[in-house]
Amino acid sequence: MRIIKDKEYGGERPLYKETGIRLEGVTIHLGESSLKETADIEAEDCLFEGKYVLWECRGFKVRRCRFAETARSSLWYSSDVLMEDCHVDAPKMFRRMKGITLRRCLFTNAQETLWDCDGVRIEDCTIENADYLGMHTDNVSILRYHQEGNYAFQQSRNVEIRNALLNSKDALWECKDVTIYDSEINGEYFAWYSQNLRLVRCRVTGTQPLCYCTNLQMEDCTLGDDADLCFEYSSVHATLLGDVHSIKNPTSGSIHVEGRIGQLIIDQNQKPPADCIVT
Repeated sequence: MRIIKDKEYGGERPLYKETGIRLEGVTIHLGESSLKETADIEAEDCLFEGKYVLWECRGFKVRRCRFAETARSSLWYSSDVLMEDCHVDAPKMFRRMKGITLRRCLFTNAQETLWDCDGVRIEDCTIENADYLGMHTDNVSILRYHQEGNYAFQQSRNVEIRNALLNSKDALWECKDVTIYDSEINGEYFAWYSQNLRLVRCRVTGTQPLCYCTNLQMEDCTLGDDADLCFEYSSVHATLLGDVHSIKNPTSGSIHVEGRIGQLIIDQNQKPPADCIVT
């Protein structure tokens, strides 16, 4: 592997179609497509300022690097990426990619990040300003994770989340086959229209969560004081610890609340089969 050390590049495509190179302490200044259509790339302690850095790249490892805000849309249409201990200020990272592993990274401006990706592993990461993160992204594994930003993982498939904090309005809308363990989700209208969502030992806050769900499962979960009008038009099997503010018109299944139910609303708008058992 050829080593490029302590160099500076700028402009358009300075390292275009390079294969088997290792960048150490390299700065990529403003410009476009600095490492486009490359393969087998490693980068350590580098600074990326230009946009479209790693497009159509096959196999790259990035450690202790920084992507400036100007490095927007840096990783698109690529595969087999490992990023560790990186600081990312750029939005719109990762688009239409396969095979992404992120460890101990901080994303400060993650708007529209991780769209249309497949095969994503995230560990010990913090992601901020992350509106619309994870849209249409499938086969995701997340461990020890903190996200600030709305509309997370909408229309995603086969997602597993453990030990996470998601402060995210409208998270997981229209998702399918998602399991969340030992996590907290704060935000309005959580997981509407989801299919096969399973929550285990989770806490959910925010108004009108978990409505229009199909095959919702909740095991030993808690709902915040502001989580009102829960489960409207959902098929659900749930065991809930503590009190529940209000439940409205669940469609089918069973809901067991170990505490008190502030209000159980069953009215003329309930949809068939209208046989949910609430205890």
